[in-house]
Parts: sequence; C-alpha cells; structure tokens
Amino acid sequence: MEVSSAAKEIAAASRNERQASPNGEAIAERFERLIDRVREHRPSENPAPIRKAWDFCVRFHEGQMRASGEPYIIHPLEVAEVLAEMKLDATAIAAGLLHDAVEDTPVTSDEIAAEFGEQVAHIVEGVTKIDKIQFANREDRQAENVRKMLLAMVSDVRVVLIKLADRLHNMRTLEHLKPERQEAIARETLDIYAPLAHRLGMGKVRGELEDLAFRYTDPVSYQQVAEAVEARRADGEQFMAHVEEMIAEQLRENEIEARVEWRIKRLYSIWQKLQKSQISVDQVFDLLAIRIITQQKADCYAALGLIHTLWRPVPGRVKDFIAIPRANLYQSLHTTVMGENGHQFEVQIRTEEMHRIAEEGIAAHWKYKAGESVISARDEQRLAWVRQLVEWQREMTDPNEFLSSLKMDLYPEEVYTFTPRGKVVIVPADGTPVDFAYTVHTEVGHTCVGAKVNGRMVPLRTKLRNGDIVEIVTQTGHTPSRDWLTFTKSPRARNKIKHWLNENQRLRAIDVGRKLLEREARKFKVPMNRIEDGDLGRLAGDYGLATATDLLAGIGFGKHSARQVLNRLAPELLHTEEPEEAPTTGAAAMSEAVRKLHLTGSDSLQVEGQNDLLVYRARCCNPIRGEEIVGYVTRGKGVAVHARSCPNVQNLLYESDRRIEVEWAPTASEIAGRAQRYPVRITVHCDDRSGMLKEMTAIISSDDTNIRAVETRDGANGEAIVEFVVEAEDVRHLTRMVTGLRRLPGVREVQRAQKV
Repeated sequence: MEVSSAAKEIAAASRNERQASPNGEAIAERFERLIDRVREHRPSENPAPIRKAWDFCVRFHEGQMRASGEPYIIHPLEVAEVLAEMKLDATAIAAGLLHDAVEDTPVTSDEIAAEFGEQVAHIVEGVTKIDKIQFANREDRQAENVRKMLLAMVSDVRVVLIKLADRLHNMRTLEHLKPERQEAIARETLDIYAPLAHRLGMGKVRGELEDLAFRYTDPVSYQQVAEAVEARRADGEQFMAHVEEMIAEQLRENEIEARVEWRIKRLYSIWQKLQKSQISVDQVFDLLAIRIITQQKADCYAALGLIHTLWRPVPGRVKDFIAIPRANLYQSLHTTVMGENGHQFEVQIRTEEMHRIAEEGIAAHWKYKAGESVISARDEQRLAWVRQLVEWQREMTDPNEFLSSLKMDLYPEEVYTFTPRGKVVIVPADGTPVDFAYTVHTEVGHTCVGAKVNGRMVPLRTKLRNGDIVEIVTQTGHTPSRDWLTFTKSPRARNKIKHWLNENQRLRAIDVGRKLLEREARKFKVPMNRIEDGDLGRLAGDYGLATATDLLAGIGFGKHSARQVLNRLAPELLHTEEPEEAPTTGAAAMSEAVRKLHLTGSDSLQVEGQNDLLVYRARCCNPIRGEEIVGYVTRGKGVAVHARSCPNVQNLLYESDRRIEVEWAPTASEIAGRAQRYPVRITVHCDDRSGMLKEMTAIISSDDTNIRAVETRDGANGEAIVEFVVEAEDVRHLTRMVTGLRRLPGVREVQRAQKV
C-alpha cells in the first residue's frame, strides 16, 4: 500500500490540525471508523484510495462551512459512510468523498483523473451538477442534470448510488436552509430521487428520503399523520409483540427455520394511502406489518399456509410477488389477516436473499473485480429501463415533458397481464390495451386497431386488470390517434404517440406555413422567386430558430405572422403600417424581447413573441398569480395560459412548437396599490360535527378573504364535503387559507378544485 509523498505531506498536515482541534480529532476518528467498516464488509479491499481521497478532501475543502455551521468536510464523510453501509467498493467510496470537488473547489476533472484514475473521474463527473451553462429556467437545468446523471448511470451505476447518498445526507440536514429552498429540494426528492431509489429496489433509502421530504413539502399532514401513528403506537407494539411470539412458536413447532420481525408503516406511505382511498388511519390495513424471513423459497409458502390457519385472511389481499416479481425485482408474499378484536395486520414473507434485495436493491449484488464492473443478469434487467429512458429522452426536446415522463416511469403502480402465449406484460395501473401494445413493440402500438381481453373484443380505452390475457389486433397502415393520449398511462406509449403526432403535425404546419407565406406574397404582389430558402434560414436565426423549416412551422402553428416575416424578407417591395416583430438573436435574446398582453379585466401577462395575439387563462385549471404557468398556441383562439400542474398540459404540449413562454406581470390595480383577486374553488373533506362550518368560515375570513359561495353535501364514511369559492390574491394567500383549514380538528383533507 503505497502513498505519494504529496499525499503523505497532506496527511501529516491534517494530523497536526486534528491534534490542535478537538472537532478535527472527532472527524478523524469517524474517518477511521469508516475504514474499519470497509474492512469488515470487504476484507480483501485495499483502503488506500479512500485514504488518499480523504486527504485530498481535507486539503481542498479546508475553511469551507455548511449552512449548519459545521465544517464542509462532514458532508463528503457522511456520504462515504452511507456508501460503506451499502457495502460498496473502495473506488465508489473514494468517488463519494470527492463528489463535490469539481463543483465546489478549484479542482478540475482532469486533475481528479490524474490523481485517482479515469474510473473515479468518470463517476465524479457523472455526479457533478451542470452549473456553468446558462438555462432559460429552473426546469431546463433540472432536466439536464437528471439526463446527465442517467447517461452516466448506464455505464456505471455507482454514479446514481453516490447521488442518492448525497441527497440522503442533504435531506437529513435540510432544517438549516431557508423555507423556500427546503420545499424546492424536498419536492425534487419526492419527484426524482425517492422514486429512483424505488426503481432500483432500494427500499430502505427510498423510505427515509420520502419521510424526510414529506416533513417539508406538507408539514401539516406530516404532523397529523405522525400524531395519529403515535397515538396508536403503544397498543400496536403490545399487539404485534404478542403476534410475533405466536408466529415464532408455530414456526418452531412446524420446523420452519425463519426469523420474525415487525414494523409500523412509514409516515409518507400512510399519507399516500389516506389520500388515495380517502380513509382514516384506523382503516389502513398494513399500518402494522409482520415480516417472516425464511431460508428457502419453499418455506415462504409453508409459512403462508401456517398464517392462514392461525388467522382468517382478508379476501383480495393475498399477493404473490415471488412468482411474479415487481418491475424493480422486489419479491415477497403479502397477506392481510384479521386478528383478535378486529385488528387487521399485514404479513410479509420472504427469504433472506429477497429481504436483502428489498432493502438494498441494486446495491445488494453489484460487484467490482479488477477495476471492472461485473453485471449479473438481474442487474441487467434492473437497468434495462434506464437504457430505455436514455433512448426515449433523445426524442424529447421539452424538459418538462422529459421530467414528467421520468416521474411516471420511476414510480409505476403495476398491473400484470399476459399475452396469449403466457408471456407476462407489465402495464401501469389503469393501463389499457394501447399501453399493452406499445409495451410489446412500437409498431404494434402504432398499427393497433382493436383488442381482445380474455377472448372478448373490448374498446381500446378499457382498463386492464391483473391476470387479463390480451391479444392486440393490428392493421397495416393504421396510425396513432390524438385521442389515445386521453387514456394511455405508460410513459413509453405516451412518448411514442406524442413523437409520432409531433412529427406528423410539424410536417402539416410546415406545409401550412409555406402556403400562408405564398398567400401573403400574392396579396402584396411579391414574387416568390425573390425569396430563397437561404433567406428564410438567415431570418430564422433572428427569431431564435435553427432552420427555415422551423420558421415555416412557426408560421403554420400561428406563433409568427406571415405578413411580418414577408415584410422582413422583402421590405423594399412590401409596404404596410402593421408594426414589425422585434427581431431577436438567439434563444437568450428571445427571452428579453417580450410583450405585455392584457387579458380580460385588469390582468396582464408577459408573453414571448407576437404583439397581436389574444391571450387568456385556461378554464380547465384557472391559474392564479404566483403559480408556474405555460402558454399553448391554439389555432384561431390565441394563447391559452395553463398552470404547469394542470393535468391537461401534458396532453396538449406534445407539439413543442406550439408551446410559448409566459410569465406574470404587474396588473393595473396592483400598480395602483390594489391586489388583483382570483376566484378559487376549495373542497374540504371533514367530520360531520356541529360548529365545523362556522370554524372554517372564521379561518377563511380571518385572512381578509371574501367568500363568494358555499355548498355542503354528505360524503362516504360519515364525512361531510364542503365546497367554498373564495377570492385569493396569489398562491401564497391560497396556501395560508388551505394550511389554516387543515389545522382544524376533524378536517381530513383540503383540495383545490381546478374549475371554478
């Protein structure tokens, strides 16, 4: 084990510093414990690269502090400790220590490669965020960082394991940041990183990330769920201890070698179930769960039979994920049984191997020998979806579309169906025969005209169920329909349909644009032979576009005026009093050349491009000030402005050429000192008790909010549903109202309805 003279000097300097500083000494002791853990998990591993990386970190992060006030060096050390818990190799842990070196110190990737080798440099480069490139907005930057990580992950999965360890420690120390940063990071964690851990089968990391993020994205719900679980904890622990003892005794009597443990369901998982099913915590069947961990697969089924002799199973709650594993290779038997005094609890039965895979996922089997990754067939299967994602993302120019598709694909709820020959085809929950067809093959999807489910012809929008046998009927020459986007669920199907429609619509738009330009030319007697494609191409650059066909497509979609384009192409032949579009030079300049366009009433928005377009707020989502918004060019109607969260947006924006950037601008009333008010419908699910309506109206009125309308009705499970139409100034005003309502005792859920 040789170390360079420079590294020895650094190590000596760091030792001297530790001796002078009690804090430094404690950090040094933690690092030595890290080395001990690596030796314990990987006795044959040479820890020299880890020591060298540590000394490098101490040197280059010297003097840097975190928002918590602790030395920055704590962060890479914590990341390395998480990686050591995953039992990763020395190369991965060294890269984990260095993961912020390129981003936060003067060190370059070339210097990392020279000092630690190409493999470490490649991993560090894959983890490093893209910060030196200017992006139009936060979504573009986020999308590019995720794309970069996925591309690097295909060649070395250690990239994403380090990224998850980095995010895990950042989430553990999130309380030291400002509230807006806390919420943004927590939301990204729930949208991207926790689902990514889930898809890689890393249940332990995923669960902690979700609970940590839940605390910041919805603190009121987090507190309510935590209090409800805590109130039931003592009785639950006593009950589960009794059940655990009974099962252990029966396993011994039946000579089944297994260990028994139990757990309380994680807070975020409980909240998701409450939201999905609109039930109370008492009705969550798997709030308490027993795990039986056996040595052999056959013992799993023997234990299941034993459980069903002790307690009566709840119909429809027995699931066999051993015979048909989930998409992330999770395997286990699940059953919910009825215990004493009506207590329902879940039992999960799996082998030790299945348990390790369920907890650690891809990290459980990923091995490295002689500097090369050895990929098992299971790991290849686990990463197949990543390679597929990388293939799809090349077809997606819109970062919002990419992130939306990624979120859907990372966290699917699966339905298991079969081909007539018995092959398992996994489609998302509520998936249709069209989803099934595209899962089989793109051409099968494109040419799909009908489907047989269990031998009977069904409509293409039929929702598939577990166990369905599906046969697709195809017809040569048939093409996808835009209507399919209203009922397809899988990202693969939606991406393929959007791509085909986008290409088809673009070709039509180019043709329409050329005809509109020719019509304007005839109207003003401008000879078309004077206008060459080269002239159009040069003008396209002024509009921030790449080619002449992009400009023609923009005219066809209605984003650019044919007359104004013609006026710029032949100004000496065309005389018009119509004001010209301000030319732009590139995408960055386009964002500066904005026009204020007034809506009905006193609202106003800023929209890139034309100064003669009608702009209106979409009625499907009724966006209010402060929400993230996006514009969509509609033929003959102008620009519809939608909230980014609007469910219709993803269906509309498959034609990226028709998307236009919009932003809120000051209104006339705001300039005069009066805030603009927007009508918003709020739906409250609550206990049906005396005085509830009075308390809710008091909460709303206390924030100087006008209530336009109130409607009440009975709901299921003895609840009441109250709908308010209130006037909100902006998103923050609305959030204060919603938070106040949710704090009321007896309020189960508060939702904003899209339509007023």
